Amino acid sequence: MVLPDKPVTLSAQEIADLNSKLSAMRHDINNNLSLIMAGVELVRLKPETLNRMVATLSEQPAKISGTMTNFSTEFEKALGIKR
Repeated sequence: MVLPDKPVTLSAQEIADLNSKLSAMRHDINNNLSLIMAGVELVRLKPETLNRMVATLSEQPAKISGTMTNFSTEFEKALGIKR
C-alpha cells in the first residue's frame, strides 16, 4: 500500500459523500448480520429449517466482505491511497 506523500485535502462534499458511503456500509453489514442471527435463531427453534437456511447463512459473509471491499476502494480512492 502506497500512502500519499503530501497532505490530502477533501472538500466538504467529498467528506459528506464518504460519510454517506460509510453509513450505507454500516447499514448493509448490520442487515447481513441480522439475517445471520435470525437464521441461527430460527434453526435453533426449528431444526428442520436448517437445509433452507444454509444457503442464506452461507451467502452473508461474502456479502459483508463485498460491502467492506467496495467502501475501502472508495475510501482509498478519495484519499489517494494506492495498492
